[in-house]
Amino acid sequence: MKKPEILAPAGDMECLNSAVSFGADAVFLAGSEFGMRTASKNFDQAQLKQAVELAHKNNVKVYVTCNTLPRNSELLRLPDFLSYAQQCGVDAFIIADMGVLELAKKYAPKVDVHISTQAGIVNYASAKAFYNMGAKRVVLARELSLDEIAQIRANVPGDLEIECFVHGAMCVSFSGRCLISSYLTGRDANRGDCAQPCRWKYHLYEENRQGQFFPVEETDKGTYLYNSRDLCMIEHIPELVSAGISSFKIEGRAKSAYYVAVTTNAYRHAVSDYMQEGENYALKPWIKEELEKISHREYNTGFYFGKEPGQVTDNGGYIRKYDVVAVCEKGGAECEITQRNKFSRGEILDVLPPEGIPFNTSCLELRDMEGNLRESTPHPMERLVMKADRNIPEGSVIRRKRLDN
Repeated sequence: MKKPEILAPAGDMECLNSAVSFGADAVFLAGSEFGMRTASKNFDQAQLKQAVELAHKNNVKVYVTCNTLPRNSELLRLPDFLSYAQQCGVDAFIIADMGVLELAKKYAPKVDVHISTQAGIVNYASAKAFYNMGAKRVVLARELSLDEIAQIRANVPGDLEIECFVHGAMCVSFSGRCLISSYLTGRDANRGDCAQPCRWKYHLYEENRQGQFFPVEETDKGTYLYNSRDLCMIEHIPELVSAGISSFKIEGRAKSAYYVAVTTNAYRHAVSDYMQEGENYALKPWIKEELEKISHREYNTGFYFGKEPGQVTDNGGYIRKYDVVAVCEKGGAECEITQRNKFSRGEILDVLPPEGIPFNTSCLELRDMEGNLRESTPHPMERLVMKADRNIPEGSVIRRKRLDN
């Protein structure tokens, strides 16, 4: 068995640091243009260079998304962007458009090409065609089953890598190609600006009753007709490896650094355990529990087992059971922290360290940087000293379970 890559999202520098700290083998990110997530902060030229340097220093690869479907006017700016990315030392471009593929080969020939899920690859003939055009990797359409992925793996060259999503939000449209947002809001999903109308609550209007709407109800909250569940394959690591998947991709370039830390850490540990234990492998309960500590919609296994994933019809929101209250900047039993949400002395906190497994600790004492005792942390992003009953490693994320859970 070859150990699959853990590929984490990085919407900004904070997320990149989380991915690196919590064990990603590679990250995918975007420049200021040509990526499918304009809602993310993304990376300007100086930040892109800094991101590559930081990642490579930690033996982490950087894949840059060029997976929009650019219009003619946008193409004029693409050669300079591709050349600059190659100069920065990025490891690969993620590309959906055939014209962009040709431009990448011309202006950045030293950078590997990965074919985006936006290309909708669902068979080995298509995968081989992209391989013959110079692709090192294909990101398969999300709509494939494990059996179909295994068939593709068996019928393509051995050095063609296969990447698949294993966790995160799913799109109601085939491999993310959607016109609903453009039609309703003028924001083009195929150019990175989706307004996510698939998550909205919808009502029915009757032709002869203008201005009067009728709810289409599953519950008293209404119906969310297009609202996809979130993908979670943490309980199926052996099946994913057996199918021949080279890279496990975590969706979420618009998500927080905390989300990146938790998901990267969970899949890293699960994969490492499986590679060490083989047929004796069993998913450790704490790993599965970790993925319940981030904001998410109802989980399911997508299309991997041949069933359509279905929609969440009774709400459009997230399940949130934990809040991040601090990040440890300097470790120890008396550690320096930066506040993220209010918490108080005496509370039991949940610590996610960059290495090892999560643990609980008591907040015994709080002081500001001048040494004054504090009962709580009401000031956003304040630097404080916290005394705990255990050593807290530098870089740890400190959480608290919500009172309503």
